[in-house]
Amino acid sequence: MNIIDIHPHILSDDEQRFPPAPLFGKRSDWSQERPNTAEALIAAMDEAGVAKAAVVHSSTTYGFDNSYVLDGCRRYPDRLVAVGSVDVLAADAPAALEQLVHEGLAGLRIFTGGSTRDIDPSELDNPSSFPVWRMLAALKLPMCIQTGQVGMPQVRRLAEKFPDVNIILDHLGRPDIADGPPYANAATLFALAGLPNIYLKLTPRTFGDVQAGKASATTFFPRVVEAFGARRMAWGSNFPASPGTLDEILATAQERLACLSEEDRAWIFGKTAQHLYPALA
Repeated sequence: MNIIDIHPHILSDDEQRFPPAPLFGKRSDWSQERPNTAEALIAAMDEAGVAKAAVVHSSTTYGFDNSYVLDGCRRYPDRLVAVGSVDVLAADAPAALEQLVHEGLAGLRIFTGGSTRDIDPSELDNPSSFPVWRMLAALKLPMCIQTGQVGMPQVRRLAEKFPDVNIILDHLGRPDIADGPPYANAATLFALAGLPNIYLKLTPRTFGDVQAGKASATTFFPRVVEAFGARRMAWGSNFPASPGTLDEILATAQERLACLSEEDRAWIFGKTAQHLYPALA
């Protein structure tokens, strides 16, 4: 199986060349405690058997400065592509996005909170952001969204307004699944299944959630596959933001998804990523 990770992070060890300037003015603890250069990521990928990765820019380290994620991915063009961030509400955001694509960007991400502040989804469907979404459609680039259940109404409106943009929900949108089958508390997530441009990113948070309350991997993941299809699901390690080595994180994901068919797992661990980021194919 060709394993692809669509959510690792990289951080420079040269803070003079790449100075931290975190979004919302607060740097994430993990980015200070578990640094991870592009070289270190490649070494971790080799150890874990991960072929390629879509590296997600660390907003809680660098804000909207995508310099390091682009620099790191350019040095490993056969292994890495960059997913960056821009201020989608800024008047010059479409031009900034176009320039970043010229520099190698393969996708975009909106970070509305979750680690350094409470989630605020208000910017998601702010009309000021719509020029960026139109640019994404024109450039055929996906958008990752970091939000929670509070942001699902905005995600739905965006998916309906911009059907040509593939939207990837980080951590499945953080659904509440502790109630167990039939997962009524996650109704806002499953309500998105009918929108073909909604994709789900399965991360360590998800694999931890299925161990809580009445939830279980064997009841939750087949339910998600039934609703969305494995072709709209992809694995992301969140390494090193999530504790553990990349090898350990991958092993947990494989163990929790063992309840799915080999074909479904092939899509989740590789084929969906190649569809979302063709440069990884």
